[in-house]
Order: sequence, then structure tokens, then C-alpha cells
Amino acid sequence: MNLFAVGVNHTTADVELREQLAFSADQADQVLAVLRDELPGVREAALLSTCNRTELYCLVDGPIPDFSDWLARARRMPSQRLRDVVYQYRDEQALEHMMRVAGGLDSLVLGEPQILGQMREAYARAHEAGLLNSDLGRVFQDVFSVAKRIRTETGIGANPVSVAYAAVSFARHIFSDLKKSRALLVGAGEMIQLVARHLHEQQVREIVIANRTLDRASELAAEVAGRAIGLEELPVALEHADIVISCTASPLPVLGKGTVERALKRRRHRPMFMVDIAVPRDIEPEVGKLDDVYLYTVDHLQEAIEENVRARQEAAREAGELIREAVHRHRRSRREQRAAGVLRDYRQQRVALADQELERALSQLQNGADPEDVLRRFKHNLVNKWLHQPSVSLRRMAAEGRVEDLRTARELLLGDEPDQT
Repeated sequence: MNLFAVGVNHTTADVELREQLAFSADQADQVLAVLRDELPGVREAALLSTCNRTELYCLVDGPIPDFSDWLARARRMPSQRLRDVVYQYRDEQALEHMMRVAGGLDSLVLGEPQILGQMREAYARAHEAGLLNSDLGRVFQDVFSVAKRIRTETGIGANPVSVAYAAVSFARHIFSDLKKSRALLVGAGEMIQLVARHLHEQQVREIVIANRTLDRASELAAEVAGRAIGLEELPVALEHADIVISCTASPLPVLGKGTVERALKRRRHRPMFMVDIAVPRDIEPEVGKLDDVYLYTVDHLQEAIEENVRARQEAAREAGELIREAVHRHRRSRREQRAAGVLRDYRQQRVALADQELERALSQLQNGADPEDVLRRFKHNLVNKWLHQPSVSLRRMAAEGRVEDLRTARELLLGDEPDQT
């Protein structure tokens, strides 16, 4: 059977097409349930579908199915539309691709960790559907093992490469334990959503969302177990905030030097970490001159992100080496498996010959023959039978001048070291 990885991702298809090719968990279960009927050559399969990729991993026995046509039919679209965007990898290339995906090397954001969990879920769904057995299961275990090594042995995920995560990462440098810190987020757009989620994951003591539209702030606050306030409440909220991160669409600053200075006095000059990731800026630049304020702008974060991207790229090269080693081990293992069948057949043949001679010897002993003579004949006959076929083959090789085969035979039969000359 051949291993295949087939699909589309953010490099081959635009977001509109990826949306049409995406499968929810229920849809994936339905597709997996009829997959083998629609693609008879597929013996085992798993389907991965995320916002950035839809991929089918499968073992195929016999002719290669038309995966593009199957995917088009599954999503009810013309197959021709997928011809130029669907990629297909086979055997070792498929294995390497799966390892790169699980390790975050093929992601839109290099090194993002969520994809490994998503692949594990795809594995579990396929297993529950009865479409994933020992062979493809072993492939997935190899993939998960390499992905784990990539996360633990390289710095692929150590450095933030998003503005939102970088802002939270900077906060950790100021406050060693974020669980004791209170956060004030100004705005409720996509960037603040991401910041809020990252802070919530860090178990920040309190998250307050300040926004011009209170309903929108309340929605986000509910998602992160926080509290919503209007912008008019900013001066009071500022007094209690250890971390302030702002990103609004306001054309003018929403936090001035005077407001922050008054808040610091009421805080008795406990340090305040502030990040302004808005353009135009939300926090007056003069705020950065105040004692006990650590003010960062989007430019500061971008510099750190660019350095972190370079660090991740270096880690990606290390991860690539881990993947190459794993593919090499897989190749060697498959080659060893090919010998298993030969060894099994050889053993059965040798045992059958031994059984024949043993039955003959036992019969002779039962008829009163001398035990020593019986054992000597048993040894003689067994050795002759075992050597008969190899002798015939070796003589034929010699007669045909097959010198390399004879060297291999010496290595196999006598344990000689292979000739390196």
C-alpha cells in the first residue's frame, strides 16, 4: 500500500476557496463514513480541515484514485476548479509533509502550535469511524513523535510572532507572575480580542474591557471572564491597572499624560506596563517619559517580532533535520519489514524439512534402531536437505558470473562483512 497526502492550503488556494472546501467535525464524520465506498482503493484514511488547509491522509491499495474529483464531489463544485490548487504527495514525501504540518513548519504563522492538536483530533475521528487501523496509525504515531521533538528540542514556538502575543510576552518580562496582575484593554476589535484571549490563558487576575460601544465590550468580556466599561470610566479603571493595552480606531489619543500621571499618584507609583498598538496612536508619546511607566508602541513590538521570526526560521531548519532523520528511520524500517516475509517463509520451509527428518528418526527409534546411528543419519539428512536449494542457486550464480550475488550470499550465509572495495 502507498501513503498519500492530498489537499489544499493557504499557499495554493485563496480564503474563499478554502472556506468552500472546509469540513466541520460532523461533515468530516459523514465524509469518512462513505469514503471507502467512493474510493475503493483507499484502505485507511483521516481528514484534516482547518481555516488554512483541508487535507486527506490515506493508504491506497491498487490504482491511484482521483482525489481532486472526490474532493470536488464532496463539496459539490466543478472538479476542474481544483485541478490547479490540489497538491498530492506520495510515500516518503507524504510522510515528510505530514511531519511538517504537525510541527507547524507548513503553517501560515511559522511554528504555530494549534495544528498539532487539530491533527490529533483528525486522527481520533478517523479511528472512531473505523478508517484508521494499525498501518496508518503507526504513521500518525511517527508524525506525532517528531512533532513533539520539534516543540521540545527546537525554539520553533519559543518566540512570539504575532503583535497580540508579543504584547503579552512583553508584559511577562515586567511582571513575573501575571496571575497577580490586573489588565485594562482599550478597544474591542480583532487585535484586542487576541490580546484578551492570550491574557486569559495566562490566568491574569482581572481583565477589564473599555470600549466606546459597551455591548461589544460586554461580549468580549464574557468570553474571557472579564468586565466591560465605557471609555468615560477609563480614568478610574486606570488606577487599578497593572497592564494597559490599547488598540482603537480613534483619530486622537484616548489616554493623555495628565490622566496617566494622576492614576500613578493614586497607585502610589506602582509600575504600569502600557502597550499602544493603534495607528494612529492611542497613548500620548509623553506618557513614556513618566517614571514607573513602561510604554511600548507597535514599532517596538514589530522589531521584536522580526527578530523572533528569524529565530523561528533557524529553529525551522533544526526541525527540518529532525524530520529528515525520522523519514530515514521510516525508510529503513519499511525495508526491514520487507525482509520479514522472506524470513517467515524461510523459517517455515526449514521447520518443515526438520519435521520430516524428525518423524523419520522417531519412527526408526520406535522400530529398535540404534539411537546413535539414528541421530547421525538425522543430522546428515537434515544438513543435506537444508543445503540442497542454496547449493543449486550458488552453482548457478557462479556459472553465470554473478560475482556480486556470490558476495551477498557469503554475507548472508556466513556472516562475512561486505566487501567495501
